[in-house]
Amino acid sequence: MSKRKEFNSPTFAANPRFGYLPDNDKYLFRNAPPRHAFNVIGVGVNGQEQMLVTLLEGRATIHGVYDPNPGSIERARALFAQFAPGQTLKVYATLEEACNEPAIDGILIATPTYTHIDVLRVAVKSGKHILLEKPMATTLADAAEMVGIARDYKAVLQVGLQYRYKPVYVEAAHEALSRKSLGDIKTITILEHRMPFLDKVGQWNKFSKFSGGTLVEKCCHYFDLFNLFAQSRPTRVYATGSQAVNFKDFEYNGEKSDIIDNAFVDVLYENGVRANFNLCMFAPMFYEELILCGDEGRLKAWENEEFVAAGRPNSHLEVMCGLDRPSKVSTPCIPTTSQNPATMAAHLPSGSPSSTRSRASPAPPRPYPRASGQLSSESRPRRRSSPGSRS
Repeated sequence: MSKRKEFNSPTFAANPRFGYLPDNDKYLFRNAPPRHAFNVIGVGVNGQEQMLVTLLEGRATIHGVYDPNPGSIERARALFAQFAPGQTLKVYATLEEACNEPAIDGILIATPTYTHIDVLRVAVKSGKHILLEKPMATTLADAAEMVGIARDYKAVLQVGLQYRYKPVYVEAAHEALSRKSLGDIKTITILEHRMPFLDKVGQWNKFSKFSGGTLVEKCCHYFDLFNLFAQSRPTRVYATGSQAVNFKDFEYNGEKSDIIDNAFVDVLYENGVRANFNLCMFAPMFYEELILCGDEGRLKAWENEEFVAAGRPNSHLEVMCGLDRPSKVSTPCIPTTSQNPATMAAHLPSGSPSSTRSRASPAPPRPYPRASGQLSSESRPRRRSSPGSRS
């Protein structure tokens, strides 16, 4: 059957306003049955985002969830009821039950970073496709173990670094890497200015021992983009940062927060490309910017979410070239009801069958197995991207 051409969105089909329509009168609002089913491990902010985008995109569904925090389960149930009306969300009592469910094709792991290695050790016993939320881990030893696991794993096992699938960066990569609009890239600059880290269960993201630190937990997206656009391996890194504003008086279980809220990072690559990253996490917005300078042109792209009615677009891309080729200014975007289309379903093989560590207090709730931690993108298994959310 050929693909339908009419504009269609699963969110329209899920809108209660059209609930009066009998099933045999639905055409635009009829969705094809999902081809895959996933379980989500950890349904906090990121896990809920995984659920939402999977349900909105429509090629897969969420079969069940596991999370020891009752509040997270309650919110996951509400979200599922809204976007999958009439269906049942299974809630598991143990991690092992959730990972070994015969009815699912894949597992989405969205637990706190310091638990990733132990959750993964359980999940791989299922042999199912796995998406592991970024970052991989909080220690090199844990990350190296994950690479070893992935090397011999027969199914998909990928870290969810989804920023390279954002529309604005997809277009930037097309211009810079496919069309070669800039010639040879010489310098890369990325800037992120945003609000502080959001609250989490156990406040684990306020402590470097549990998150890996701000540059690992939050900024791994941008270092992945560095590697993408540099098309090379880094040889030298220089970074400075401090805790200037955020959480300086914050304590949890008797220990003070130690995460940085600003940084400058310089990276030199084997092929001579130089990259610079600028971070500020006490700005009243969510703003990120990419600038690529080549020997034949310059590209600037940004994405913005602010809290004032400024009336400007949420994304922007400009390619400025010399006399030999055209320049352009655009606003890359996708339909607002679609959100990020890069879901796990898009990366599964066709016809796929269904089939804590803690060194010291504070001690966040131990809902997942006890864990014992950052690799270059060249070392990381890459087959799939996941939708993400603000951390």
